[in-house]
Order: sequence, then C-alpha cells, then structure tokens
Amino acid sequence: MNSYDVIGIGNAIVDVISHGEDTFLDHMGIEKGIMQLVERDRAEVLYGAMKDRVETPGGSVANTIAGLGSLGLSTAFIGKVKDDALGRFYAKGMEDAGTAFPNPPVPDAEAPTSRSMIFVSPDGERSMNTYLGAGADLGQGDVPSGLFEGGKILFLEGYLFDKPEGKTAFSEASQQMHAAGGKSGISLSDPFCADRHRVDFQRLIRDEMDFVLGNAAEWTTLYETDDLNAALDQAAAVCETVVCTCSGDPVVLRRGDERADVPVQKVVPVDATGAGDQFAAGFLYGFATGQSLQTCGRMGVIAAAEVIGHVGPRPKADLKTMFVQAGLL
Repeated sequence: MNSYDVIGIGNAIVDVISHGEDTFLDHMGIEKGIMQLVERDRAEVLYGAMKDRVETPGGSVANTIAGLGSLGLSTAFIGKVKDDALGRFYAKGMEDAGTAFPNPPVPDAEAPTSRSMIFVSPDGERSMNTYLGAGADLGQGDVPSGLFEGGKILFLEGYLFDKPEGKTAFSEASQQMHAAGGKSGISLSDPFCADRHRVDFQRLIRDEMDFVLGNAAEWTTLYETDDLNAALDQAAAVCETVVCTCSGDPVVLRRGDERADVPVQKVVPVDATGAGDQFAAGFLYGFATGQSLQTCGRMGVIAAAEVIGHVGPRPKADLKTMFVQAGLL
C-alpha cells in the first residue's frame, strides 16, 4: 500500500467551462459569481447552451490535490463517479495526472456523474451551476480502508456536507487519518455552505480539524458577525491553524498567538475558476513540507495568481519553479 502526503475527499465533478457575457447570464437566469446547485434537467439545458466547452476533472478539493501532485507530492483523491462516459473520463484524468483515484466508477450508481457548468465572464468572474449527481452520494462505505497508513494530511471539501452521506465519509476519513498520526483539515467552500452547515462546521473546527481554510465571507457567515477578526479569533481559539483569503486584500493566517499577513497583488483575472483551490494547494504544500506560516501563505498566493492567469482551474506553469524564483525554496 502506498503512503500519501495528501489525501483529498470531495465531490468528484467534471468541470465544463465556457465563456458567457453578462447578457447571456441574465438571459439564462444565472446569478453571477456564485455556485448554484441545479437539478438534472437544468444541467442539461445549460450544457446544451455552452458553445466553447472545455472539460476537465474537477471539484474543489480535487483541483487542490491536482495542484499538489504537480508540485511533486504523492496524492490520492477519494470521490464517487458513475460508470458512464463522464465518470470514466474523470477517473482516467485523475490517474493520468498522477493522483491515485482508489474508487472505481460505480455501474449501478443512481445518479449520473456530477458536473459543473462554469460560465466565465469577460471580467474573469466565474458563475458555477453544479449538478451534484453521483459524487454527492459518497459515504462512509466509499472510504477505502488502509489508504491512510503513513498518510500526512487529509483535506476535506465543505460542499460534500450537502448530503448526510458526506458527513459519515468525513468522520470516517478523519478518524483514520488521525489514527495514522496525520492531520485533518477542511475548506469552508462557500458562504452558503457555511450558512447551511454552521453547527456541523463549528463542531468540526472545534473537535476534529487541525486546520481550516476559508475566505472572509465564509468566516463571517460561519460565526454570524461582520467583524472578520472576531470570527477568526473564535476559530483560532479552538483550531490549531486558521487561514482566511480576502480577495485582493492580504491573506490572514493564524496559529495560536502567531499571525501572518501575506499581501496579494491585485490583477484582473482571465478566469477566477480555481483561485481558492490553488491557493489551498500552495498553502498545503508549504504546510506538508514544514514551512513557516508566512511562507505557506506566500506559496498559496503564488499558486492562486498562476491559475487566474489562464482558463481552467489547474496550474499550467511549474509552481515549484515559481516558488524557487520567489526565494521560497
């Protein structure tokens, strides 16, 4: 059995990316800049309306894991896909990218493979329309036994909490990682996600997580306050490492009494899809290799800046070379 530096668990989603003018978004009733859950019929309508599709294995944590793999860490991703065309495409794509995908496509899955129709506006903002499909049915029984032996880090995706099965999968995976001597963390994923699962997320942060990543809106939503520092104080009081991205403002990282503020250079993105996912990849690379809090944050900022410079949620440049050029390695 291989041992993995980082194991991710989340919704295995095929990202389908297309360009869309603001007028098109209005016409289709798409709310700009957020993730909306859609039903199967709506997903088919939106898919049919896309003119310049780019398809790639995606999902928030899966994108992070792919970024970590490109940095040379050994990675695995636990996700569920149906044995259909998109599911086979997903499994092969993850393996081809160097990330182990231990769950084979399921022939009798009730729902088809998850997919997210992502429309990129001229200003680089992305509007995601996600059909949860088979990926959201991942549960405790889909967490492979023995996968965590020798593992270092588990990274969980908040989106998977939208169904009870995801909660059981998270609990099983976190217990296995801690039993193996590793650390567990979660991405808050979305303000609406933080609102829907406030009680569960607060309990996870307090009782089970060693690190948590979120943006300013997610943190303030989670703790029901307009004061970001107050929200981070509450989280840092019960969790070892807390990270907050703030769009173009400095990233805030907290670990006990230690605080690091990492500046961000504001640019107009080509495509903001994957910015948070690749920030997480950069941060976790530093975290897994024992870097300082400041360096972890700087690695996250560099990785996020790379991915917003092109269409698609995964790195195209060599991130490790970029870290070396920045004097981080």
